[in-house]
Amino acid sequence: MTPKGGLSEYHRRRDFSRTAEPRGERPSAAPGAAPSFVVQIHDATAMHFDFRLEVDGVLKSWAVPKGPSADPQDKRLAMPTEDHPLEYRDFEGVIAPGEYGAGTVIVWDEGTYRNLSEDRSGREIPFAEALDRGHASFWLDGRKLHGGYALTRIRDGSDGDREAWLLVKRADRRAHEGDGGTDPRRARSARTGRTLAQVAGSAS
Repeated sequence: MTPKGGLSEYHRRRDFSRTAEPRGERPSAAPGAAPSFVVQIHDATAMHFDFRLEVDGVLKSWAVPKGPSADPQDKRLAMPTEDHPLEYRDFEGVIAPGEYGAGTVIVWDEGTYRNLSEDRSGREIPFAEALDRGHASFWLDGRKLHGGYALTRIRDGSDGDREAWLLVKRADRRAHEGDGGTDPRRARSARTGRTLAQVAGSAS
C-alpha cells in the first residue's frame, strides 16, 4: 500500500545526523505559485528515476525504473514511495552508506506543472482528488520534459501486493515517437550539469 500522506514516514526512515537530505521544516510554496515538479536520478541499490509532484504542501513521489518517456507508446511503471518535503526538489548529493536510499542523487529535470484532470462531464477535478481516484492528468513545463502526461493506478495494493501506477505521455505536440529514454549514467543534472559520477566524486 502507499504510505499515508504527510512526512511522518519520510522522517521515520532517515537519521538526519547522517544524511544531508532536508528535514522539511521550511514554509510551503508561496500562495498562487504554480506547483512544481522534479525528476531525480537515484543511483541506489537499483538505479531509478524519482518522479515528484507538488501536491498539498508535499512532494508526492514515485520511483520510475526506466524514467519518463516522451513516447505515448511507452507505459512506464511507477511505484509510489513516501511523501517528500518540498525542499527535496533542490536536493542533489550522496546519501551515506547504511542510510535509507544510500547512493547518489542528481536533479535530472525540474519545472512546474498544471492540472488537466477532469471527470466524465469535463469538470476539472482537484489534483489530490484525481490521485485518490487513481487517474491524474497534468501538463509539464520543465527543462527537459514538456507536454501532457498521466499517472494511472493499475494496482491498489489491497491484495497484499505493492501499489503500482503507470506514467504515460499524452499524444500531443510535445510527444516524440521512438524516444529511447535516458541513460542515467550519462545524464547530466539540470541544475549543475554534473553526472552521477561527478557528484559522487565530489563527495568522496
